[in-house]
Amino acid sequence: MKKNRMYVAAALAMTMGLTLAGCIGNQAESTASANTGSVLVVNAASENSNASSIASGVSSSLFESLFGGSDSEETSTTGSSAKTATSGTTTSTSTTAEITTTANVTSTGALDATDFFSKRDLRQTADLSEATYYTITDGQTITITAEGVYVLTGSAENAQIIVEAGDEDKVQLVLDGLTITNDSTPCIYVKSADKVFITTTESENNLTVTGNFTADGDTNTDAVIFSKDDLVLNGLGTVNISSTDNGITCKDDLKVTGGTWNITCASDAMEANDSIRIADGTINISSKKDGLHCENDEDDTVGYVYICGGTLNVNAKDDGIHAETVLQIDDGDITVSAAEGLEGTYVQVNGGDVTISATDDGINGARKSSAYTATIEVNGGYITIAMGQGDTDAVDANGYIYVNGGTLDITGQSAFDYDMGAQYNGGTIIVNGTVTNTITNQMMGGMGGMMGGMGGQMGGMGGRR
Repeated sequence: MKKNRMYVAAALAMTMGLTLAGCIGNQAESTASANTGSVLVVNAASENSNASSIASGVSSSLFESLFGGSDSEETSTTGSSAKTATSGTTTSTSTTAEITTTANVTSTGALDATDFFSKRDLRQTADLSEATYYTITDGQTITITAEGVYVLTGSAENAQIIVEAGDEDKVQLVLDGLTITNDSTPCIYVKSADKVFITTTESENNLTVTGNFTADGDTNTDAVIFSKDDLVLNGLGTVNISSTDNGITCKDDLKVTGGTWNITCASDAMEANDSIRIADGTINISSKKDGLHCENDEDDTVGYVYICGGTLNVNAKDDGIHAETVLQIDDGDITVSAAEGLEGTYVQVNGGDVTISATDDGINGARKSSAYTATIEVNGGYITIAMGQGDTDAVDANGYIYVNGGTLDITGQSAFDYDMGAQYNGGTIIVNGTVTNTITNQMMGGMGGMMGGMGGQMGGMGGRR
């Protein structure tokens, strides 16, 4: 991909007689008067353009680089020169050591997660050497049309960050103490890109929508962060999201690899069409609908949730975690309080610490997708389920239940309910304080010990990158 470039970082280092790695760089600030309702369009400029150009009615500033790191995969700026724009300030600065998390993925589960996370997905620090900086103001719309790294700060009402880049462009939005409160539109709206990273510095950020969302033509933009393409959430800081509808909506793959995400919302806290993948980070949810919800109305072979790390605390009125196809937990610290704790067509727990308080089903293997047989499979981890009174089941499968390892610690009137069969092969089953290591069907209509394999299991889905 051809891009016009300026090697500002190298020029600064040569001029000052300093090495780039040890140089913080001089700070500069360019400002202009701000007008309500101003619109900025950010795109690539020619090689001979000035390093910054401030449009009338816009305020922007250059900040000290808080963190950085080069990108060896999915890079958007490494090896290229500074990008200029019709507004904002572009600079070259030195970088500090990068911070990267690890994804404890597996290849032997219901999902082959080997390629679910790229190196850049897991990098918690952005390369700010050629970043463009913005201070947002009231009524301002910043539209980003070019690949690059954009640092956003400031406090504003009825303002919006729009990404409308090319299909191969990777855009990184770095939130550095950003507060936006809107009446009816998403604070961050991704219309087009290959992938967008939302990365936090060691800062607190607040994104709020207080009224009813308005549609963008045929698009029902119903979330504080709304993305039509792949979205990665990571970083070192905190984002507080408050919404009258959904918290974060992604129409493709949604990944969380770092940062702290506190979401209070009237509908789903995090929803995606193709997948939700969590490798690390802390997610705290208070939802009047589902905590995590993944479903594709047009393709019932996707819509899966994969968790291999991090801390997830969910308080939801409906489902804590809902996957249309596979819900696979390989690791992580998960606490759910909901009507139904975990729900999917194929629910597989291979590790982690899972605590569920539920008033309907603790874990539900339901017939949501034709691509899988309804199954609940426990191979590892420690699962604690406390059920409410009434017609409730701790582990309820419309198909099969397998317990091959790990620990199931259940408190409730009905421990198991299955339609087609159950098989105990190992692990520990505790029901109301007593070790039983047996699977007794509440409905007494199951097939007992099940013959054959797991059925309906597709191969590894792989991961869109």
